[in-house]
Amino acid sequence: MTTILKFLKKNAVLVIAVVLAAVTVFFVPPDKEYIDYFDFSALGCLFGTLLVVEALSNIRFFEILARKIVTRFKNMRNIVFALVFITYFGSMIMANDMALITFLPLGYFVLSRTEKKEYMAFVFIMQNIAANLGGMLTPFGNPQNLYLYSHYSIPNAEFLKIMFPPFAVALVLIVACCMFVKKEPAEIKDDVFYTPDKPKTIIYLVLFALSVCSVLRLFPFYIGIGLAALGVLIFDRKAFLTVNYPLLLTFCAFFVFSGNMSRIDAVHRLIGGLLEKNTLLVSVASCQIISNVPTATLLCRFTENYAPLLVGVNVGGLGTPIASLASLITLGKFRSTGGKTGKYLLGFLLINFSFLIVLVLFEMLVL
Repeated sequence: MTTILKFLKKNAVLVIAVVLAAVTVFFVPPDKEYIDYFDFSALGCLFGTLLVVEALSNIRFFEILARKIVTRFKNMRNIVFALVFITYFGSMIMANDMALITFLPLGYFVLSRTEKKEYMAFVFIMQNIAANLGGMLTPFGNPQNLYLYSHYSIPNAEFLKIMFPPFAVALVLIVACCMFVKKEPAEIKDDVFYTPDKPKTIIYLVLFALSVCSVLRLFPFYIGIGLAALGVLIFDRKAFLTVNYPLLLTFCAFFVFSGNMSRIDAVHRLIGGLLEKNTLLVSVASCQIISNVPTATLLCRFTENYAPLLVGVNVGGLGTPIASLASLITLGKFRSTGGKTGKYLLGFLLINFSFLIVLVLFEMLVL
């Protein structure tokens, strides 16, 4: 019973997705159209990317890389910058949730070793924001990006054109926030060193490149994903066991939910009407309630105006802790450090909504 409760608590978004999908089944009984709900290309690309990232994590590639960067800095402002921007740029290639799973422990390690735990809440909040906003620049940086990129067949140049402006504004905002950290001396005494496995590192980076190429449609997705899976199977079978399968199942559940919702006439008229008025604001508001991934899978069935929807489900990951899976991961990690959750949530809401308001106002001017 305890194991089940832990699983449900850890995978709250998956549980919600399954419940929502189950409810819609009563309104739209299963039929042959259900198979059309699933975007197998997006699922395959997401699986391949997650698999190779797990293999890289198992050889401590990201940890070794991050520690080499962080240990070069000698004051708290520079250390905070390093931790935040490792997460920011890391999320572009390894997805926002994986970036947090990899780099939040690094943040805890650094602040603990430098005896600067008073910065823990701020650093975790900024790493969370960095993961959500850094990942929006690439199709594989955020799960909702990969789905919408595939669903609408968005050209690569068009995707970059849409997402670069909010990405650049987010970069400026993050830099401005980190500048408030004092330049007080800090020394990291790291007595744990890991030696990189160079052959495996090269192999996994090549496999990752193949996965990225399949995402970018340079060749059929099943070729890149198949080669990535074969390579990991040969060199690290255990990586298959630690892939984020709940995330894949969450997508499947939301495919059913959004597909059924689009076939309910009253819902179709209501959501379609709202999106015609303001797609950006509707998508941002929806993220605050049902999170950004389900918002993407649901609303894309009611509009072809993908630019404001794409931006909305990315910046909409800011705000409440349930606005994105990444935020829930960060909250769980912070609670495990023994920090004051109330203080963390207050800072989280203040900074997140400040970022959200600025980015939404900016996008309303440029879209």
